[in-house]
This record gives sequence, structure tokens and C-alpha cells, in this order.
Amino acid sequence: MHVELHPDLRDTQSGQTAAQLTSACVHCGFCLATCPTYLDQRDERDSPRGRIYLIKQMLETGEAGSATQTHLDRCLTCRSCETTCPSGMQYGQLLDIGRELVEQRVARPALERVVRRSLRYVLTRPRLFKTVLTAGQLLRPALPRALREKVPARQSLRPRPAPNHKRRMLVLEGCVQSAATPATNIAARRVLDKLGITLVSISRAGCCGAVNYHLSAHDAGLDDIRRNIDAWWQAIENGAEAIISSASGCSVMLADYGKLLQHDSQYADKAARVSALALDISQVLAKENLEQLTLNTDIGRIAVQTPCSLQHGLQQPELIREILQRAGFSLAATREDHLCCGSAGTYSILQAPTSERLRDDKISALTGASPTLIATANVGCQLHLQQATALPVVHWIELLDP
Repeated sequence: MHVELHPDLRDTQSGQTAAQLTSACVHCGFCLATCPTYLDQRDERDSPRGRIYLIKQMLETGEAGSATQTHLDRCLTCRSCETTCPSGMQYGQLLDIGRELVEQRVARPALERVVRRSLRYVLTRPRLFKTVLTAGQLLRPALPRALREKVPARQSLRPRPAPNHKRRMLVLEGCVQSAATPATNIAARRVLDKLGITLVSISRAGCCGAVNYHLSAHDAGLDDIRRNIDAWWQAIENGAEAIISSASGCSVMLADYGKLLQHDSQYADKAARVSALALDISQVLAKENLEQLTLNTDIGRIAVQTPCSLQHGLQQPELIREILQRAGFSLAATREDHLCCGSAGTYSILQAPTSERLRDDKISALTGASPTLIATANVGCQLHLQQATALPVVHWIELLDP
């Protein structure tokens, strides 16, 4: 697909990159069959191919309208289309650029601006988010049911292991996960401790940058990335084996640091090194000897929901299943594993009706074989799915720390 850039965009990095990315599309339409929003809306403009055409039109005319903004907003950024695409289209990167260019050209209603800025402000500040969440948990019994379901219950936490191993990996604690599901990273620490690995947390590191970046605040997102690189750099120089995340949404962002800062002369090399060290915790466990763990595998059948960030972003669709099966767990059959659960970061808040329909479809696909629990790999998916089922929804790493 050839793009004739508008003069205002011809000499810009974003315009040139978007044009190059758009050229990979061959109009085949294979992506429509695996796009959750197209299957939900049945509108070509809510498919990857349709959104690519909308972005192309903006690149060539230099203009965009509210309709273009609406259809780009409706994208989950699940990247299922990238797994399907026969020509290697990097749709997620193109969408991020397209959204930012639209944001510069189309003024949002005041309420939308307030909501989006509030999400960026609160979610990227773990201490503030934890304060807000704690208040919600204290008031949870008195809240209306619809709101109560969105506030996760407080988790009971197990002791952290002492840092006493030569093998050391940095861990991104995360912003939402550290407050809403802190048991996940404690389980990760305990499991890796039994495997002879100590996880090291650097307090100056914060949000991975995904919240700001995917809400079209690219400069703020890149600042988040630079802050994390600065926070980790001394530990990297001292020989940290890896930088891990137990939230796959953060894992895929860490893997993209090198790409996102490739044009930053001060940070390009450091960002590339961080991306080379970045691993989702599933990628760590896949290489370790699990026979060292004492497990309770007699818990019934587990329905595994592999988040889009892991299966499409990191291209690891079967890794969690392989680890759990190797550990001796019994897995339940599931359907339509490639489709998104509807969480997608802030999507479940900003596009709630669509998100809830996709969630209900995913719950149906996960529970058809009557599992005893659902295991996932991302905090957003975990919280989102738990709102719609009485089955326990846990991070899979917790199953390895009975």
C-alpha cells in the first residue's frame, strides 16, 4: 500500500515511520477473521484493514475527524492481526503513531480529556493508586454492586524470601499489579528463590510506560522508559541476569524499549540492552528445572487464558500451558484462545460496553469444559475476568507456590 505523505508530515519521523509501516499492508483482509472488534461491530472501519485505510487517509491529507478518532479508539491493540498477517504488518506500532497524530488534530470532549488524564495520572503512580484502591476496598461492602465488582478484594500475602542467591534478576513491580494483586510478585519471588534466583526491585523504577504511551501521551511514556533505564542501569552494569515482569502487558512494553528509543542518541544503546535483557516470567520458568519445586497439582482442571500481550506481542501462545503441564497440572479444553478478553489496559474503562461483551464471550470460551479455576498472566486480564465469574482467577505463577 503506497502512501503519498502530506507536506506537513513528509519530513517528520512519525510520518515517515507510519508511511513505511502502512506499505506492508497488502489488503488481503485475513486480519478481519481474528479481530475481536470487527467480529463484535461488523464494521470494516473497526478492523485492522479499515483502520489502516483511515490512517493512510490522514497521512495523505494531513487531516482527521472525530469518526477516525472513534474507530482508532475502539482498537484493543491486542495485535491478533499481527499473528495472522502474512506480510508481517506491525500494526500495533502503526496504531500508536496514528492515534497520536489524530490526538493532535481532533479535540476531544472535555469529559473524555479529564477521564484520560486522570487515568494517566493515577495509574502511573503506584503509591497514589494504592491509596485510592485501599479506600475503595474499605468502602467495598457499602458500594453499589456494579462498582463493588470493579474493586478487587484485598489479598493475603505470604512472607518474602531473603535475598541470598548469586543469580539475580531485576523485577519490574508494576503500577496496578503492585497495588491490586501484590500476591503475584511475592509468588514470583518465592518460586524463583526455590530455583536459586533472587529478584531485586529498584524503588526508583515505576510504570513501564505503557499507560501513557498507549493513551497517546508519547512523550510522557518515553520519559517513563528513560526513568526506568536510569533506575536499573547500575544494576545492569553490575551483572543483573535479566529484567523480568510477571505482568505480560509490561513484559511486551519492556521488549519494545529498544524500538521506541532507537532515535534517541542518549538512550538508544541502553534501551536496546534493556530490551535484550527483558523477559516475561514465563520465559524464565520455561528454562528452569521445575523438579526443585514442591507442588500441589491435585486441584482439578485449569483453564488457561494466555493474554494477548504474551501470545501476540511476545509470540508465546503456548508457553504457560507448557509450563503448567510440565509441572504436572491438568488443563481444561478452551475455545477461541486467540481472541482478547476485552481488558486491554484502560480499554475496559474507556470502552466498557465492548469490553464487557468480549469478556463475557471469553468467560464462555474458558469455562465450557467446567474448569475449577482460570489462570492468566496479566493483572488486567485477571481483574477483568474475575468480575464476570465465580471461579477463582489467578496468576499462573501462584500455582507454583502452593
